[in-house]
Amino acid sequence: MEKKLLIKEKSFIETEITAVTNEGSGISRYEGMVVFTPFTAPGDKARVKIAKVGKNCIYGELDSVLVPSDERTEPECDVFGECGGCSLRHIKYEAELREKTNWVRDHVQRIGGFDIEPLPAIGSPKTEEYRNKAIYQVGKGAKGEPVFGFYRKKSHEVMDCRNCRLQPKEFSDILEAVGFFVKQNRISIYDERSHSGLLRAVYIRKAEATGETGICLVLNGDKLPGEKLLVSLLSTQFKNIVSIVLNTNKERTNVVLGKKSRTIFGKDGITDVLCGVTVDISPAAFYQVNRSGAEILYKTAAEFANLSGGELLLDLYCGAGTIGLSMAEKAGKLIGVEIVPEAIENAKINAERMGVKNAEFICGDAGSAASELEKRGTAPDVIILDPPRKGCSEDTLEAVAKMAPKRVVYVSCNTATMARDFKIMQSFGYEPVKVQPVDMFPKTAHVEGVGLMIKNFD
Repeated sequence: MEKKLLIKEKSFIETEITAVTNEGSGISRYEGMVVFTPFTAPGDKARVKIAKVGKNCIYGELDSVLVPSDERTEPECDVFGECGGCSLRHIKYEAELREKTNWVRDHVQRIGGFDIEPLPAIGSPKTEEYRNKAIYQVGKGAKGEPVFGFYRKKSHEVMDCRNCRLQPKEFSDILEAVGFFVKQNRISIYDERSHSGLLRAVYIRKAEATGETGICLVLNGDKLPGEKLLVSLLSTQFKNIVSIVLNTNKERTNVVLGKKSRTIFGKDGITDVLCGVTVDISPAAFYQVNRSGAEILYKTAAEFANLSGGELLLDLYCGAGTIGLSMAEKAGKLIGVEIVPEAIENAKINAERMGVKNAEFICGDAGSAASELEKRGTAPDVIILDPPRKGCSEDTLEAVAKMAPKRVVYVSCNTATMARDFKIMQSFGYEPVKVQPVDMFPKTAHVEGVGLMIKNFD
């Protein structure tokens, strides 16, 4: 007779945490069932309140830590647990890296089906104030004052996070100045429910190498009352601000930026240096948020590419061209492909500034461009894939395989989709041989990875 599990919602259990999921929940077992409990650390003995009993698992809420793990640490954040950002701030960094290596192993072995042992995750040089970019949603406080921050976990309620420990400290000072301007000029705050109000978001970027800072205000309209006053206020108070841009987004959407931008002060973007490449970055252009971590990521990709000179290098999803341009000196020719027109313009400018003569940049969808290059008879020796979180389409991967490069280097911000794409590429004759996790997002449930696939010519 099957044993009936006597576990009810809102009851309490005591359990010991053994690992952490890639969503940041602690894993334990109780009466043969897997229990997921957020804000617990491996080694914790915890009292857990049962929130939901599923068919094969239990979802719990941490009631109290009975015996803290040696791997637990103080979060040191006033909004930890409420903000939807950090989920691993309560775990020591060495343990976080070990768990992230485990996540990548699970993806490669379980999703991909490959018996590959990932290399140990490489940590970020900085674990606080490492983000060079922040998009602050704008909401209203209890007295109608502007609130700059991020969404409360699992909601669209904006909570004040202007002092986020992952952002540079000066971002908070800039927001203070913007808030003063908003109140003095009675700028209305956007309400997504009624699709009314003007100011939707404040987007700040800082170039770590040069110190240049750019600000973009996202508007539900074309004009901002008191534009000249805003320019005077920010440019006088913050000498490192070199760009102030107004972006128009009148759509009912969760996408932050609209298609139309207008520069009201300085340049159209900021300039940084990454892997020796001087990069112009417009608000719409993709750029890694952790510069020092990105240098590790791209240097790992360069090692996997193993260029010796003379090769044709194809960089799909090239963004502003950084990763390809950092390898151009060792390649015979570089071709970069990116769908964002502003990013392609940035890439061309970056190449010209560096004096790179062997680079060509194509604006277009990665899949369509790969197919067109394949039809052209383009035969790259090495292809770099750096897709968004959803990974590559099967058409893109098929076009990549038809070009028959010797090596494919996959730079991934979602190693689950990388593992899936490994499996697809295997069907086209490519074998994954090496995976290196790189932590670009300390304190959060995200990890990047670099994978190497080799053409099987047998």
